[in-house]
Amino acid sequence: MSWLGIKPLFFSVLCIGSLLAHASNPIIVPEVASGFSAIKSANYSKAMAVTANPHASRAAVKILRQGGSAVDAAIAAQLVLGLVEPQSSGIGGGAFMLHWQARSGELVVWDGRETAPASVSEAYYINTDGQPMDFFSAVIGGHSVGVPGVLAMLEASHKEHGKLPWANLFKPAIILAEQGFAISERLHILLSRMPRVAVNPQIREYFFHRSETGWQPKTEGSVLQNLAYAQTLRRLAALGVTDFYQGELAKQIVQAVNNDPNRPGRLSLPDMKAYQPKKREALCGQFRIYRICGVPPPSSGGTTVLAILGLLEAYESRYGEHADWHHSFIEASKLAFADRNAYVGDPAFVSVPTQGMIDRDYLHQRAMLIRNNSVLSNVNAGLPPGAEPRLSSNSPEFPSTTHLSIVDAEGNVVSMTSSIETAFGSRIMIGGFLLNNQLTDFSFMPRTADGMPVANRVQSGKRPRSSMSPTIVFKDGRALLVIGSPGGTRIINYVAGSLYRILAKQLPLAEAIADGHIIAMGYGVELESGRVDESTLIRLRERGHNIVLRDQTSGLHVIRIDEKAGLEGGADPRREGEISGF
Repeated sequence: MSWLGIKPLFFSVLCIGSLLAHASNPIIVPEVASGFSAIKSANYSKAMAVTANPHASRAAVKILRQGGSAVDAAIAAQLVLGLVEPQSSGIGGGAFMLHWQARSGELVVWDGRETAPASVSEAYYINTDGQPMDFFSAVIGGHSVGVPGVLAMLEASHKEHGKLPWANLFKPAIILAEQGFAISERLHILLSRMPRVAVNPQIREYFFHRSETGWQPKTEGSVLQNLAYAQTLRRLAALGVTDFYQGELAKQIVQAVNNDPNRPGRLSLPDMKAYQPKKREALCGQFRIYRICGVPPPSSGGTTVLAILGLLEAYESRYGEHADWHHSFIEASKLAFADRNAYVGDPAFVSVPTQGMIDRDYLHQRAMLIRNNSVLSNVNAGLPPGAEPRLSSNSPEFPSTTHLSIVDAEGNVVSMTSSIETAFGSRIMIGGFLLNNQLTDFSFMPRTADGMPVANRVQSGKRPRSSMSPTIVFKDGRALLVIGSPGGTRIINYVAGSLYRILAKQLPLAEAIADGHIIAMGYGVELESGRVDESTLIRLRERGHNIVLRDQTSGLHVIRIDEKAGLEGGADPRREGEISGF
């Protein structure tokens, strides 16, 4: 595996971060890339799990072999991921799950997004001088911690869709935590490269060792035992999540957040007790002959992925054989992101024109702005049906996230993306797990220059906007494809681009997700280093695109379901995921 490009990328990240007045700019990439392995694909006949780590994939399949449902397997996998991939997700974070029940045809979204403490105000990230905090000042410490939602969401989904006893799903993670696991290459790279990881003693003692030059990350291959996490999981297996939100664990979380020496937070026991996961309707739209379904606000993933694909389809219907999909993908992304940045927030707090943003007539109208031989500049939000005029605003979202795709033996499907936000979250470790820094997903500036409130501003009890995009594709009423990725705001382009390659260009799964990424969020254009041919680069630059070559950190995990051929899986070669099944 090659590590070329890691140091330059990391240096550029820090430089960008130091130049910004505040962190609410999605070009920051604080989780470094970790190389590119061989293309990974596999086929199984009955059931499959594709997750970000071999331990998690095998745990999921073990549950599936015992007769567990896709939801059961997702719970087991998530608990293991919190142990072996702690920088990206865990029980101290949040998640969105998209679930398809094959027999009943029910498709639902489980929203386990974190919530802001009751005591916060919209000026939460404004310094005394009236300027927004810089990103890492805001991240490090209890100030950035929202009420974790993933456990409550997993328990709620298990009550409706689980087949095995709740406690059984904890066994793989408990055993692995007690026996120990080897530090992976990626975990070691992130411990080495990410800034200010070892700021709290619990993290130092677990991930680092003291040397003559100070605290150094434990070496790749070193065995980590996490007895504190095993103890936490035993409590949750026996007592359910009530202990996490109302019992001893809740008290420990609140104390750690509010007494953090770096920057204390405002989390309270009533905040923890009040948390409720939400069951929402999936957001679906048409692309060619396919019905594509994702998650609605407070995630912007569903609306923006569907908008990009709808804009592409409209553009291609106009230009036909002269269409250039690289160019049109960039332009469609600019338009879709402008609407995303203006309109999407927690629908309990702000009016979101969800259906209007993916309306086919509206997207055809917006696509008329795309020209085949010129580029859009200074793209403004449109006015979708049902929308109130609003200006765009930015909010930081970062790539320390994970995605898993699962199909069980009965054909039930889970597409779930979970996160603790930036790598190693708030840097607070309690009970063997890391706490999120999801409050930095809110816009740091609560109002526009003319005083208009920003849709994604901080508010008491609010869920921050997300870009998580767990997706299921249907054809003729049957689930055909399961996909999703980590990657912060770039998730949307990762998923939309991969869907286009699979559904429109008919590329094989593993080849499609390994293809070079195109990122266009309104801040120039990123093409993936080493994965774009020179002719494409020249063609796009001649059109006027301002292109930067950059490593990417996607973790796409995809399953294709075929009634005759069975299950085909693909795992992103940019991370350490594995396809398991039977």
